[in-house]
Amino acid sequence: MTAVESIRSVTPDRASRRARIAVSALFLTNGALFANILPRYPEIKAALGLDNAGYGLAIAAFPAGAIAAGLLAAVLIRRFGSARIAVIGTIATGLGLLAAAVAPSGILFAVALLLGGASDAITDVAQNAHGLRVQRRYGRSIINSFHAIWSIGAVLGGGMAAAAIALQLPLGVHLGISTAVFAAVAFTALWFCLPGLDEDEDAEATAEPAEIQTAVRRGLSPRIVMMLIALTLIAMAGAIAEDAGNSWATLYLAESLDAPAVVAPLGFIALVGAQFIGRMLGDPLTDRFGQRAVARVGGLIAAVGMTLALVFPSVPGTIAGFAAVGFGIATLIPAAMHAADELPGLRRGAGLTIVSWLLRLGFLLSPPFVGFIADTQSLQAGLIVAPAAAVVAVLLAGVLEKRRPRG
Repeated sequence: MTAVESIRSVTPDRASRRARIAVSALFLTNGALFANILPRYPEIKAALGLDNAGYGLAIAAFPAGAIAAGLLAAVLIRRFGSARIAVIGTIATGLGLLAAAVAPSGILFAVALLLGGASDAITDVAQNAHGLRVQRRYGRSIINSFHAIWSIGAVLGGGMAAAAIALQLPLGVHLGISTAVFAAVAFTALWFCLPGLDEDEDAEATAEPAEIQTAVRRGLSPRIVMMLIALTLIAMAGAIAEDAGNSWATLYLAESLDAPAVVAPLGFIALVGAQFIGRMLGDPLTDRFGQRAVARVGGLIAAVGMTLALVFPSVPGTIAGFAAVGFGIATLIPAAMHAADELPGLRRGAGLTIVSWLLRLGFLLSPPFVGFIADTQSLQAGLIVAPAAAVVAVLLAGVLEKRRPRG
């Protein structure tokens, strides 16, 4: 079944509409939890006495944990259901980030992020699996809207962090509040997700490691293999560009451009805020122009905007540059996930699981690389990874779906 055939608009029933709201709440909590700690990374870096390279290696523990645990998600979802695993993972992620916030050493900081990243990866696969189930009930593209809600959560979390900085709240108090609040939201959302294990549909949404190995061993055509690699690279490009804002925007504005402590988080907030706008526009634009055109134009916006910000550095220009990155890459990861899930020759869920797992290599490799460049050259030079990743997405966008015929 092609992507065109698999998405035919239908009128959703009440249970589907409630489930859409519930999945949106799960995406919101996932974005908000991580965003609450990101603007406070400079404080943690200073308190633990880390240089840029050490800081980059420490924060790479989060995606390292995600890669280590990512394929475990399918096993857990098959047994307990995607909704339950998403909620349990949300609570565990919050606790891991809370532990990272109060860690007394760089090693324990990294260990806590490793555990938080492992939980986040399981949450991510589970909430996307449940979201794709809901999308199939709707019969049209709604996956970008879920990722837009994630961006709302990130803006909310970033705003909470900026307020906590202004109020001089201790890290433990701040992250304790965010963990409790968003764990409660996620637990409430569970009651409105699609009921039961619904094993057939959960099984379609994910693939276990043994199933992926079987799919590879039975032989995929070279064309499908190349498409899967290209989709993974597109998702990784989105991850690398996004990580530039997640991990380094606040630090760059504060240390390189001397922005005040309350202003420095605005780079990250601008990125996720613009990402939200891009994802809200993503579904109608994708339906009208196709994934390919949207990805190409978005990649160009991100590349040009961030390049100008780096060549002509200023606080307002840098904030605008990170906003261009967020808007431009908004649809890359959702598009790559959806396209991978529809690849012929792979059972539903296998392509999604592979891309969801491997895209985190972008989050893993980017921080140490940027940190090394920052220590040997400058952080301004290290941030060139953002426009470079956007260019890669533009060049590979040809594997994405073109405009669908009407009628």
